[in-house]
Amino acid sequence: MAEAHQKNHDYHLVEPSPWPFLGSIGAFVTAFGAVCLFRWHQGEELTVFGLSTEGWGLFVIGLLIVLYTMYGWWSDTIRESLAGDHTRVVKLHLRYGMILFIASEAMFFVAWFWAYFDASLFINAPIEYLRLEHTGGVWPPEGIESFDPWHLPLLNTLILLTSGTTVTWAHHALLHDDRQSLKFGLLLTVLLGLTFTYVQYLEYSHADFPFAGSIYGSTFFMATGFHGFHVIVGTIFLIVCLIRAMSGHWTKEHHFGFEAAAWYWHFVDVVWLFLFACIYVWGASPHTEEVSSLLGSGVLPV
Repeated sequence: MAEAHQKNHDYHLVEPSPWPFLGSIGAFVTAFGAVCLFRWHQGEELTVFGLSTEGWGLFVIGLLIVLYTMYGWWSDTIRESLAGDHTRVVKLHLRYGMILFIASEAMFFVAWFWAYFDASLFINAPIEYLRLEHTGGVWPPEGIESFDPWHLPLLNTLILLTSGTTVTWAHHALLHDDRQSLKFGLLLTVLLGLTFTYVQYLEYSHADFPFAGSIYGSTFFMATGFHGFHVIVGTIFLIVCLIRAMSGHWTKEHHFGFEAAAWYWHFVDVVWLFLFACIYVWGASPHTEEVSSLLGSGVLPV
């Protein structure tokens, strides 16, 4: 009888789990709570079954459900890994999943870059698109004083590039079974990630333009702000990896969780390089205005 139930394949059949169902409920409540929150901020009220939905309550409840689902689901995944259930086939599929996730995140940022370039290159579009009204025919728009790219943005670039070096150092230390260097490299990466977030907070606090009421502010804060959110998520990811490293979870043969965190962190690095080059440097230079005027006048093909 025992032989009939013996596993003779490389796949892992997971136990029945409440997390997909609970996660879907949390996602729905979070999205619905966000809609109610936005309406409340606009002075409107949305009543459901006679109950008022004003305030942050519904959104916070949904967010807590999502966070609890993440904690529980990923804890189960860690236990499966420690139990040896992550065979070579399972690890291959985990890699495919992480690659597809990063690809979807890349497309997410493509949308923000698209919005920024659409607004900056075609500022002389027909008036029915209200481009001239919003920009004054120049980029950055009239009245907007963009950030000096060679001050805080450059500092953050150096911080993030250094963090990419430290996480690679930690990965190589793990492959050579040097656990002290692994922990130290991860700790440095986490500290650099926190420093990046703080410097970006300082940068935002000195912004000369608001998020609302300006096409430049909207595209700038959406692109850089969502990148900052990804840095925060990546930092949490690395903190979990550091805790697991201190608990002795990783080996040089089994460490995909750490490898996935390193992939994600390098992705964040690369996106920032594009943001720095396109939005901070190119977007603040006179060259932008020259190219835009040539495109608008028809000298360059659109």
